[in-house]
Amino acid sequence: MVVSSEYELHMEACAFLASLRMAARSINTERTYAPRVALYLSYCADHGLDWKKPGLTGLARFLHWLVDEPLPSQARKKPVKVRFREKKTANQIMTTVCQFLRFCGMQGWVDTETVNQLSEQKYLAYLPEGFNPGEDGQFRTVRAKAIKFEVAVEGYEWLNPEQFARILGLTRRARDRFLVALLAGTGMRIGEALGLRREDMHLLSNSSALGCQVAGPHVHVRRRQNSNGALAKARMPRSIPVTAELVTFYADYCFERDQVAEAADVDMVFVNLFRAPLGRAMTYHNAKDLFDRLAKQAGFEARPHMLRHTAATTWIRNKVPRDVVKDLMGHVADSSMAPYVHTTDEDKREAVERVAAIRKGQVQA
Repeated sequence: MVVSSEYELHMEACAFLASLRMAARSINTERTYAPRVALYLSYCADHGLDWKKPGLTGLARFLHWLVDEPLPSQARKKPVKVRFREKKTANQIMTTVCQFLRFCGMQGWVDTETVNQLSEQKYLAYLPEGFNPGEDGQFRTVRAKAIKFEVAVEGYEWLNPEQFARILGLTRRARDRFLVALLAGTGMRIGEALGLRREDMHLLSNSSALGCQVAGPHVHVRRRQNSNGALAKARMPRSIPVTAELVTFYADYCFERDQVAEAADVDMVFVNLFRAPLGRAMTYHNAKDLFDRLAKQAGFEARPHMLRHTAATTWIRNKVPRDVVKDLMGHVADSSMAPYVHTTDEDKREAVERVAAIRKGQVQA
């Protein structure tokens, strides 16, 4: 929820957050959007701006304020370096604000003129991979954000084989080892992994006794409501094959889990075993703490989503067809695969040297 400085509910903002819940959006989305909307409303209140009619000038000033205003200090005693938001972060906040205003427009709380100012027509001269422009190019003209910073597209982070081996080797508990290996071996999102139930683990060579005709060891990813807030982003269920090594990691975890009586009757796969409340389903926060500890010990960045990129990149580099990778990842559009293709310096060197060898007639094209 969003409340004012007088602890009064902001009804429009709370209705917007409730709409996210009604649309079955992830609880993380709601947690991210709430402070962004509150930040916009606070800015408007402090600067005498009507949040319902900010105008392009008001929104532009808000966007620049986001990067010019220092972030609150998190230190209580010693002084620290002043921090500022990045332009990319400011764009993300502005995107949420525009969604909020459009929602309010649909409810009649914000006028149509304000909503129309939030976007403008843009002709796509260069099409993203997988984008269908239509037979007559009718889909080349789209609505784009009217106010945003132009920022460079950053590369997506992933772990190379040595880094992954390092992270896996640093795990000291069977549960943590299984979670790391599962994310890297299946390409699951962290929400999908934390939402697994024991009934989803079909790890025998034949699961027909369970009413499942999928051959070999595999896990099922299903979108459902969970007590820990974990939510599968993809609406369509899918099965993902797993290796014998991953089955062994799961067996080790089950042995470890059986030592905790509170976890015996819990259907969720990943549960608290080492701190209270024992047996409760692991949350996003628990997983973040785990990866933060592993990253600190490893000496490099490591986050759950990086293992999803690691899985996809490993499959593609080993010549797995893209349509198979897309299905494993739970993607619908071909264009969704683009961020998961990572080239290395060795890939680029090999490409240049191969072309040079072809020109010299040393190898066939």
